Amino acid sequence: MITVRVPATSANLGPGFDTLGLALGLYDEVEAELAGDGVEVVVEGQGEGELDLGEGHLVVKAMRKTFDRMGMEQPAGIRLRCRNRIPHARGLGSSSAAICAGILAARALGSQRTSPDGARTLSDDEVFALATEMEGHPDNVAPCLTGNLTISWTDHGGSPHMVKVTPDARIRPVVLVPSARVSTETARGLLPKDVPHKDASFNAGRAALLIAALTLRPESDLLLAATEDRLHQNYRAPAMRESADLVERLRAVGVPAVVSGAGPTVLVFSTSDTQDLIAPEVGNDWHIQLMDVDPDGANVQFPETR
Repeated sequence: MITVRVPATSANLGPGFDTLGLALGLYDEVEAELAGDGVEVVVEGQGEGELDLGEGHLVVKAMRKTFDRMGMEQPAGIRLRCRNRIPHARGLGSSSAAICAGILAARALGSQRTSPDGARTLSDDEVFALATEMEGHPDNVAPCLTGNLTISWTDHGGSPHMVKVTPDARIRPVVLVPSARVSTETARGLLPKDVPHKDASFNAGRAALLIAALTLRPESDLLLAATEDRLHQNYRAPAMRESADLVERLRAVGVPAVVSGAGPTVLVFSTSDTQDLIAPEVGNDWHIQLMDVDPDGANVQFPETR
């Protein structure tokens, strides 16, 4: 049995639509082994009593796809115990975490088996590519796999790439999680096919500025300007009006707030001069959690190292 730990992530970060992602110190853990016959899944925490406990579970799907990609015969039995702490359908990368956990679990378990049919393990680049293929875009899976702040893109051939950078330690992410859920599909369905050129130019400048603000000059006024967005948040506001209103209230008092991923969680880049401004603007229906930035991303623990 091996254990895979995967962090929550926040994508977009305001202007970096489908490009920027941040790994957060909140984790799902998956214990996995190849044993018995069929699929057995136990879920504790988030998603308990809701998720498919068989072949339809996302971790199982990712494992199956990884075994195929490795050229390995599908195992007779898979057993999983999932300890989920990442809220589902809240914009904190729960699906990316499940996909990455499944791929890494399958790679680790498959590499322990000798195979006469030429099965091979996957490189880290191949893991990233497969995770991106399953998720549809790399902005969440990149920080989930590597940690810290990531800039990801896809080349002309469709292959994903990433660069990992380290945010200034004086910036502390704060997540404001509502009870309501919004699916990624619903949020993406509200985006227009085309946007004005001036809005695209605006976001390009703000995304570049955000990297500088997060790594070189973590000043609240610079972070506030750098987190402005015109490409996705306003279009998605009808599906998460409370989140949009909270972002507006926080920004009005100088707090750099954005919608986390597809929402409805709100992410704040807090500094010493803005931390006390957050709580007064947040109602009782929100869970406020001060986060660390996860520096390392997903990891696999084998029995002898646990």
